[in-house]
Formats: sequence, C-alpha cells, structure tokens
Amino acid sequence: MARSILWFRRDLRLADHPALAAAATEGDVVPLFVWDPLLVDRSGLARLHHLRASLDALGGPIGGLVERTGDPVDVVPAVAAEAGVATVHVSLDTNPYGRARDAEVARRLAADGRALVATGSPYAVEPGAVRTKAGTPFAVFTPFRRAWEATGWDAPGPAPLPDWVVLPGAPRPPLPPLGDVELPAAGEWAAHARLDAFLAGPADRYDLDRNDPGVEGTSRLSIDLRWGTLHPRQVLDRLGPSRAHDVFRSELAWREFYADVLWHRPASARQSLQPAMARVPVDTDAAARARFRSWAHGRTGYPIVDAGMRQLAATGWMHNRVRMITASFLVKDLHLPWQWGARHFMRHLVDGDLASNQHGWQWTAGTGTDAAPYFRVFNPVGQGERFDPGGRYVRRWVPELGGVEDRYVHAPWTSPRGLPLGYEPPMVDHAEERAEALRRYQLTRG
Repeated sequence: MARSILWFRRDLRLADHPALAAAATEGDVVPLFVWDPLLVDRSGLARLHHLRASLDALGGPIGGLVERTGDPVDVVPAVAAEAGVATVHVSLDTNPYGRARDAEVARRLAADGRALVATGSPYAVEPGAVRTKAGTPFAVFTPFRRAWEATGWDAPGPAPLPDWVVLPGAPRPPLPPLGDVELPAAGEWAAHARLDAFLAGPADRYDLDRNDPGVEGTSRLSIDLRWGTLHPRQVLDRLGPSRAHDVFRSELAWREFYADVLWHRPASARQSLQPAMARVPVDTDAAARARFRSWAHGRTGYPIVDAGMRQLAATGWMHNRVRMITASFLVKDLHLPWQWGARHFMRHLVDGDLASNQHGWQWTAGTGTDAAPYFRVFNPVGQGERFDPGGRYVRRWVPELGGVEDRYVHAPWTSPRGLPLGYEPPMVDHAEERAEALRRYQLTRG
C-alpha cells in the first residue's frame, strides 16, 4: 500500500486535522516530528518541556512518533527517502521562518521527485485570505473582524483512522530538569477538557471577568491553540450568540488579525510596523540592561508588574491584561526597546505565538496597528487598583506583600507602616517617566 509522511509542527492533534485527512487518502501515514535546533535554542525550558509532553500525548494513540533532530531542510528529505514516500503533508506555516524553511524543503524534495503538500493552517481563516474590497490587506482590526466573520470557516472534522507506520527512532535532544515551573496538562484530550471547563462556567462571564487576573476568568486555551492540540475552528464551533461569547470570539479574531498582519508584513516580527515610531529614542546602554534584568526578575517595586513577571517565571504563562501592563512598563517607564521584551516573552511563554506576541507588544509600545497610540501609557498602580482591587493576584505572586492592607497593596511605599521587609521601593517614578515617554514620542511628530 502507498504511504506518505505527515510532518507535525504546530498541529499536535488528530481530530480536525486537514493535513492528516489529506495524508490518509494516500494510504499509510508516517508521523514525523523534527526537533529543529534553531527553534530549540530560542525556546526556554518551559516551552520545550510542554512540547515534549504534547508529543508524548500525541504519540500514545498512534504507537509513537518518528522523532528526528536536525535542520528540517536536511532531515525531512532524508526521512522521505528512508520511508519511500512521494509526498510529505504539512499544515501551512505562515511565520517568516517557517515559510522560508518550507520553501527550501519543497525545493529539496522536488529534486528527489517528491512533493511537500500544505493543507489547512493553525487559523480558522488562512492568513492572507481576507482582503478589503480594493484587494488590499486590512490595517485595522474592526473591519478585519467583520470580513473575517463574513468569510467564515468549515465545521470541525473527525479524526481520520489511517494505518500508522513508525520508523526506527532517534534520541531526543536532552532537556535539563524543569524545576518548580507549574505546567498545564498537555495534549489533545487535556485541551478539550480545558475547553469544556471554560464553556461550563467562565465563558458566560468572560466579558466581565477577563481583565481580572485574580479570578479564573480566562480560557487558558492559548497554549492549546499555540501547539495545535486544539484548532480555533473547534472553539468557534462551540461558542454561542451571547455577549460574553462574542467578546471571546473577538479575542480569537485578534489572534487571526495579527497572523494576517505578519503574513503581509513579515519584517514586523522584528521591526516596528510604523516606520515613524521606530524613531522614538530608546535606551540600550549598560544601565538599560540592568533595568531590564530588574523587570525580568519581577523586582521593579511595582506590585502588578512584579506579579506578572514572577507568574511568567513560575508557570510559563501570564494573564493577558498583565502582559499589557508589564509591556507598557518596559517600554514607557523604562524606555527600553519593545523587541527586548518580546524576545523575553517568546522564550519563556509556553503559549508564545510569534504573530500574537510581536504585534501585541507593538500595540502596547505604540509602534503597531493602533492608529493613535503615542499617549497610551499604563499607570501600573492605577491598573492594579482597577483590575486587581483586592490584591488577590499580587499577593499570590508577590508574597512579601501578604500583610499589606488592601488600600496600599498596589502602592506599598505609601503605607504608614512602610515597605514590607524584602520588597523594593519603586525603581522609577511613574509620573516622571510618563512625561519622558510622551516627550520622546513627540519627537517623531515634528
């Protein structure tokens, strides 16, 4: 019987998998995963341990995966020759590195008389498919969302049942112990369990609770969407018409909007989307790097910022509202390049998605898709008081503040009792740095 390869990447599931369905029509399927040293080197331990657990969960029902280590440009054609296949099936990779890698893999396979076939993508609507009436890419979210919904998507499909062919394996790259990082359960079944739990409760209050990091008001599905243990179609298919569900649907649309922006503007993964905003002066000297280290270690003296950075270190995840607060602090209170923070997040977030991460940072930094961003400077005290009014989130991740009264927990230096032992005073004065940030932004408008 004929066989083909399914090269798993960001699609670590069996159900609703168009590339798997396409491979199954050809006969037996060889399940391949390649540990790409370039991507491994850019990933922190939490990401790599969760990826390994996801692969274990995927391999269980099919009798294991063919795991190889090396540059996919070399490894994939070699495995295709070893397996004697004519076709390697993949889900489309829309990131800049993945597009270039796949083009070279396709060239190498074609030289051997084989083909790389892409079917489906990690998105409900493939990036690049939604256009304005003039045929141009959307630059603003709201009209993109309307067109995205009008385009629509297929209903989720079942899991094909091919005969799997597992070739002799190879050692995985060694991983140091993870330590005390609290990772969620990995794999397709765990992802569906999280979706079920979200829809059974928090989803109906999502519009009210999503910005409060002290309650379980979000879906925690970003990790599953990042690794493809859950496809957005499977989530969208279960959402109803309520306002709460519509707000969550909008968050999924933001993910697809950012993927579309990156598809059309691949340089925005590293460069500011708005060229004028790239001229805003930033600090990069030794003192700036020291400030960056304080931020990264959750030692800024601003409780909501410190809580977020410590949550990231302890779990590989951070609440979305707090991601915006910590990003604003880095860029507009510390005047550091947004790329520094984006790189730190991508390394440590288990759900680190290039398009969402880079463009989320650019939105906060004022260099991205927002039309008039220069005056948006989050006040870390005000944000904490508004979105974590009782200090539940801050006390969870900054235990030094456990005994501080609620009214002072987001500005403990104002307490008559003084700062608690072991907690730092604010590293900067927010009012002064806000004024400095606006001064720097105004330089781009002259």
